[in-house]
Amino acid sequence: MAAVSTSLDERARSIFDDIGYTVSRTEDGLRAAHKWREVGVTVLEGDTAFPESGEMHCFVARAAEAPDVGDRLSRMDVGYDWAVIGVREDGSYDVVRP
Repeated sequence: MAAVSTSLDERARSIFDDIGYTVSRTEDGLRAAHKWREVGVTVLEGDTAFPESGEMHCFVARAAEAPDVGDRLSRMDVGYDWAVIGVREDGSYDVVRP
């Protein structure tokens, strides 16, 4: 599999920046804020754990892994709203929601 030319972390920042969010680094990953909405952003590389709490959360993974991440989150029945951004090799992306 060819490597994504931009790291997933950089791509996550870029995606949220492009849609008008202010992105900052936190202890647990990234935080994207826009108006009243704050979204925790977790870049899934290696064995990154899912957060246990929060109100809204977005996970960024490689496109091939995104559907599986969505399935795992659905089975876990987490207590927050979530979405998964699947980044493709060409830098484009899809969004998986429950």
